[in-house]
Amino acid sequence: MQSRRSRFGMRLGDPVFRGVTFAFTVFVLLILGGVIAVLFDGAWPALHKFGPAFVWASGWNPVTEKFGALVPLVGTIITSIIAMVIGVPFSFGLAFFLTEICPHKIRQPIAIAIELLAAVPSIIYGIWGLFVLAPLFQHYVEPFLISTLGSVPVLGMFFQGPPIGIGMLLAGLILGLMVLPFITAVMREVFLSVPPVLRESAYGLGATRWEVVWRVVLPYCRTGVVGGVMLGLGRALGETMAVTFVIGNAHRLSASLLAPGTTISAALANEFTEADGEIYTASLIGLGLVLFVLTFFVLAIGKRLLLRSTKGTLA
Repeated sequence: MQSRRSRFGMRLGDPVFRGVTFAFTVFVLLILGGVIAVLFDGAWPALHKFGPAFVWASGWNPVTEKFGALVPLVGTIITSIIAMVIGVPFSFGLAFFLTEICPHKIRQPIAIAIELLAAVPSIIYGIWGLFVLAPLFQHYVEPFLISTLGSVPVLGMFFQGPPIGIGMLLAGLILGLMVLPFITAVMREVFLSVPPVLRESAYGLGATRWEVVWRVVLPYCRTGVVGGVMLGLGRALGETMAVTFVIGNAHRLSASLLAPGTTISAALANEFTEADGEIYTASLIGLGLVLFVLTFFVLAIGKRLLLRSTKGTLA
């Protein structure tokens, strides 16, 4: 009798577990759909008035109610690219050092210190950037860039203008420092997940440390590495307060990375509480919708590239 009840409980457990997990999945999808519906409904007055031109229009004038998402959209993309250019190589180097080179006695303290950086609030990074890095950029870094790279053909247009300290370059640097601990922590964990026998076999064949990482470790944990980069990119795209402190919050396009600019998150943080009128509020919500779509497509493209590279490796 007891055995029969036990078998009945086991048969009943699988359908119940399947139903509960399916309900959790549906719940998450409903939340996602609700977010999209709320954003679209709130942005509809602006989308109805400006149409698709809202995405590529560069004007932003609350007085005349002329709004466009191009300037904050470009600022979001540029600062995120700068953050990835800074954050990914340093994160890879730190993860490589901690897993392959660092002595065991100091490996764990350094790893803990790096992970603690991820717990620092973003507003602290913004205050530090404004009061510490911005003066250094204004008096030393930007004058050097203007006098050297500013005179180079084509490349010089990205390093022109007065050295005011705050701007797109400093905002990208702050974002790079913020995403660095996230990407480093993920890369370190996936590097450590590689079976030791693979490393030992490669070393036994005469491979160098760099060859072991490049030809053994990275192919084995490519999914985790790309996931860490995508995590950092998602943080960079949506970061608000740190960028707001140091980007300058100017609604204008400029080829120079030293010029002030704005991002979607910074524009929302600065103007949402002051928005007056249906079109103004709807335009700000429209910026949120644009950021949502941008993040979705960036992550989808990253996932697609990962699947293609995985299939190529398996083939």
